[in-house]
Amino acid sequence: MDSAKLQRYCGISRNIEESFINIHPIQRGGVLTAEAKKVLLDFGDGYSMCDFCFEARIVTVKKPPVVDFIQDLAKFLDVDEVRPTAGARHAKRAVMEAITEPGDTIVLDSLAHYTTYITAEAAKLNVKEVPHSGYPDFLLNVEDYAAKIEEVEDSTGKLPALVVLTHVDYNYGNLSDVKSVAEISHKYGVPFLLNGAYTVGIMPVSGRNLGVDFLVASGHKSMSASAPIGLLGTTSEWAEKIFERSKIKGDWSGRTFGAKEIHILGCPPVFGPPLATLMASFPKVVERVKHWDKEVEKARYFSESIQKIDGIKQLGIKPKEHTLVHFESPSFHDVAQHHKRKGFFIYDALKKRKIMGVHPGLSKSFKVNTFNLSWDQIKYVVETFQEIAEQNGITVQ
Repeated sequence: MDSAKLQRYCGISRNIEESFINIHPIQRGGVLTAEAKKVLLDFGDGYSMCDFCFEARIVTVKKPPVVDFIQDLAKFLDVDEVRPTAGARHAKRAVMEAITEPGDTIVLDSLAHYTTYITAEAAKLNVKEVPHSGYPDFLLNVEDYAAKIEEVEDSTGKLPALVVLTHVDYNYGNLSDVKSVAEISHKYGVPFLLNGAYTVGIMPVSGRNLGVDFLVASGHKSMSASAPIGLLGTTSEWAEKIFERSKIKGDWSGRTFGAKEIHILGCPPVFGPPLATLMASFPKVVERVKHWDKEVEKARYFSESIQKIDGIKQLGIKPKEHTLVHFESPSFHDVAQHHKRKGFFIYDALKKRKIMGVHPGLSKSFKVNTFNLSWDQIKYVVETFQEIAEQNGITVQ
């Protein structure tokens, strides 16, 4: 390969957090703390967490204190047992692989992340969706879960193998009624999985209080960790099945791997920066969830203020119950039709004012996330959007 071209890779850089206000919808909860940035360098080498692994399982490492961290994580999530995974999607895959059989059906919300569908497809499962109300609120009627469970039983002769609910969806930021779905699931005797990728680590989440059998989280989306890392928490009832140990034996060598957990693939591939940064950020994550009400207050202010721009409308639940906000913006789209930069004019104008995160080129609608921004930053972003609108002939109330 051409050595000059290869040198390009040595010079890549990113200065978003240092030089801009980042309002990217899927990045706010994953912004690293100062402590995480330090350990990112310290543990950047491959397998750096394995210096003192004596029991062939990352969760038993005592130096650094992974074993203590896992126990604290279980308390934080309010579950009996927890394991790190290579992401929330891998946590969902582990559950589906462990408790279902090919051809089974699962019931899920129609706002679920695409990886929920993909993991089901990989496990050769059928899906039955709980519908939402559509534009503009996209509300789930949780009572429909009961109807879908019965529909599956009527059509297949057996209950669904799993019920899945997305705590907050990635598109509209709608917060779901978890307890009601958990009660419905358990009424029918169906295990219940909650995808908390957008909630665990930014707002209080108690697996026990919510009544979940499986709690999935994302370290890089919502717990200020570097990617890829997720979490899978469960109850003592399911732990043995989900975290089942390997029993395979080599027919010639006689090799066995009894310390390894099958559905986690022995050890999850989080041996360095992902786990180290999750641990380093954890104290601040524990503290920040206590102030969730303040984050919701800022998100509501932001949404109400942006909607003072003519034509801008918030989609999803009102008032906001989460910091991920989706706006439709026909007035911006009208400007884009005759602007020399088309839909990129919004991205350009924001970047010029040191704001990043709105997807380049979008004008019909856009998503932002206000989590962990200061009030000064919130107000600056609002004023900037309003200035961009006025400069392009759009009325601001």
